Amino acid sequence: MPSHSQPTRDERLVIGMTGRIGAGKTSAGLYLSSGRGFQYLRYSQVLSEWKGLETKAHLQEIGWEVMRGGMQGELNRRLIAQIRPDGEVAVDGLRHPLDYERLRDSFASSFYLLFIDSSQGQRWGRKKVKDKYRTLASFKAADSHPVEQHIESLRGKATLVVENKGSLQDLYRALDEAMRSFGMEVRV
Repeated sequence: MPSHSQPTRDERLVIGMTGRIGAGKTSAGLYLSSGRGFQYLRYSQVLSEWKGLETKAHLQEIGWEVMRGGMQGELNRRLIAQIRPDGEVAVDGLRHPLDYERLRDSFASSFYLLFIDSSQGQRWGRKKVKDKYRTLASFKAADSHPVEQHIESLRGKATLVVENKGSLQDLYRALDEAMRSFGMEVRV
């Protein structure tokens, strides 16, 4: 069972999170970070730092250029280089099978993939409230962008599918349950 004092690579948790836009990946990552002490990394942040982006306005386009240009391996190398050698890690935003493969190969039995699922209506509602997308059409356009095309293929690789259909507290309970199933002691 993982301990919280200097875990070794074989006993710590490295949780990758994937899912459609607005499914709850960032909420899950922030909970694992602030509520459970995980190091929290986002593919989008690593991409922004690598490509020198100051805003997220064109992040999907840059992400698609990286995927289409065969640079997904380099993006993964940069992300993995930021993972501290001790402690639990939550990685938000896996979008490509290579993301899964690189994390799985790097962390072996310590790596678990969560597919966070939510209906399109729920996802749109979350993003609309956050003023991220002003219209359903703009949300659907972003959700169907080519950079998002491989996400559903990761569902079958997931250790667990988390249905995010309720409140944030429901999501947090599902995450705690997932961590317990991965062998981590979770105190309430």
